Amino acid sequence: MASQSLFVKAQNTTLPKSLRPTSPPPENVPKHKHVKDLKLRTKLNRQAAHAARSKALVEDAELLLTSEAGKMQVETELERTWRIGQDDIVQGAGEEAAKGRRELKLDGGPYRSRYSRNGRHLAIVGSMGHVATFDWQTGTMHAELQLQETCRDITFLQDQSFFAVAQKKYVFIYDRDGVELHRLKAHIEPTRLEFLPYHWLLASVGNNGFLKYQDTSTGHIVAEHRTKLGACHTLAQNKHNAVLHLGHSNGVVTLWTPNIPHPAVQIMAHLGPVVGLSVDPSSGGRYMATSGQDGAVKVWDCRNWKGTVREWTTRGGGAELEWSARGALSVAVGGSVNVYTKPSIQTPHSAKAPPPLYLTHPIPHRPLTSVRFCPFQDILTIGHNAGLSSILVPGVGEPNFDSTEADPFENKKARREREVKGLLDKIQPDMITLDPDFVGALAPPTKLTTAVNDTHDIPFARLPRLERLRAQGKADETELVDDDEEDAAEGDGDKNDKPQSRAEKEKRKMRGKGKSLKRYLRKQRKNVIDPTAVAIRAKLEKQREEKRVAKAIETGQMEARKPSALDRFRRP
Repeated sequence: MASQSLFVKAQNTTLPKSLRPTSPPPENVPKHKHVKDLKLRTKLNRQAAHAARSKALVEDAELLLTSEAGKMQVETELERTWRIGQDDIVQGAGEEAAKGRRELKLDGGPYRSRYSRNGRHLAIVGSMGHVATFDWQTGTMHAELQLQETCRDITFLQDQSFFAVAQKKYVFIYDRDGVELHRLKAHIEPTRLEFLPYHWLLASVGNNGFLKYQDTSTGHIVAEHRTKLGACHTLAQNKHNAVLHLGHSNGVVTLWTPNIPHPAVQIMAHLGPVVGLSVDPSSGGRYMATSGQDGAVKVWDCRNWKGTVREWTTRGGGAELEWSARGALSVAVGGSVNVYTKPSIQTPHSAKAPPPLYLTHPIPHRPLTSVRFCPFQDILTIGHNAGLSSILVPGVGEPNFDSTEADPFENKKARREREVKGLLDKIQPDMITLDPDFVGALAPPTKLTTAVNDTHDIPFARLPRLERLRAQGKADETELVDDDEEDAAEGDGDKNDKPQSRAEKEKRKMRGKGKSLKRYLRKQRKNVIDPTAVAIRAKLEKQREEKRVAKAIETGQMEARKPSALDRFRRP
């Protein structure tokens, strides 16, 4: 019986035939015959064969991923895709895809929604306290709560097993069955929530203007930043570098990381409050879209922030924004939802004209409070005052998914394995930066020298003040002359005298220390160039020169200069 169980385990854990060492290796694999060490040569041959097999498998996988993103196309130039309604799209789509078109009429709105990372589960929250999570494909309800208080936002954590709700006073975490697990008292009056999956960080911003990061694996507050810009009602994350984008009521957009107490980037985006904010995941976080209460929608290039790439005006004030995985931008404003596709929204355009419209859908239930694209599906879910509306938008979803990142068909065992692997591969919050490519790169050479006395290099910020000024070329080296050198300059005429004893040197060294001019200079001495100090030093140098000339005339080393009639024209 034991041998049979071992045989079953061996069957379930064998490698594929293409990865087995006994399978014939691909052609053109280096043999490393020049290596004399037999053990090292065998190891190198094995690694080369494995790399060749992996490359061949990648090429096979590219051939197998034949799914392409569909898109609406017109037959003639006079036709437009935005004229096609949802009824025509549902009839032309397949039976499975047509299930995404639905209307959920609910009380207690307006509603906000959030999809899980694999796009299989949906969480909704109403402003009156109605919370629900369910599998939208099968219709299986996970949890439904009536919290009887104001709720502002909802988000899943690492998977559909846990979700967080921004309630009236605090943030609460619930499990899949709706059982309250944690009450996060540090998050006071939250308005928006975001979860960073690779860092296991739950971020919230509230009416008090504080942005807080909490590690959901340890329960500790990682960072707490005071924005100093009042209440914030707009929050979005850049999935490429995990930087959070905040939109404020004065029209300013700020970018935050846990390791910097001030905004990494701050721009004046709109003339009024920022209402919508989203970052394009298809371009590696390169483009950001913002909308304000002034009715303007702007697309920004996050690489240089030199003005807007595209800008246009919408009717009805502020708009809710969301980018899809394929780079389509949805704008929910007034009583309709408009969808724009690239490259028109990413092409610089001088005029403030809207880009070509791809699809539009009217919704009579105002206000429109949220728009969410379903991952790996051509579905857009709109939250409004009467519930939720899901429409089909062909070509906006990613057709091919990576099962190691997000698998829509994963079972219970696969979910557990992915959760454990995510904990082991958790990235520290200090690694969040605007440019994530700096990890593993070589440090650039320093522009300023930090060598002290040519011995060793230390960071520029830790240099003494004089060394920092010297490295920047701002130090006044003339102030570093010792008083001993000044006294030596005064006594140049005594070079031929007999050597002095130690007592006489000490006496000579202290001579002139009590002069009022030198005392003033010592008080005013600085390591920066001061015009007053420079003028006084010039006066001192002139006095020393006059004393040296007078002493030389007395000893007969030089002749006295005869006065001239032109001396009256000399400058003092």
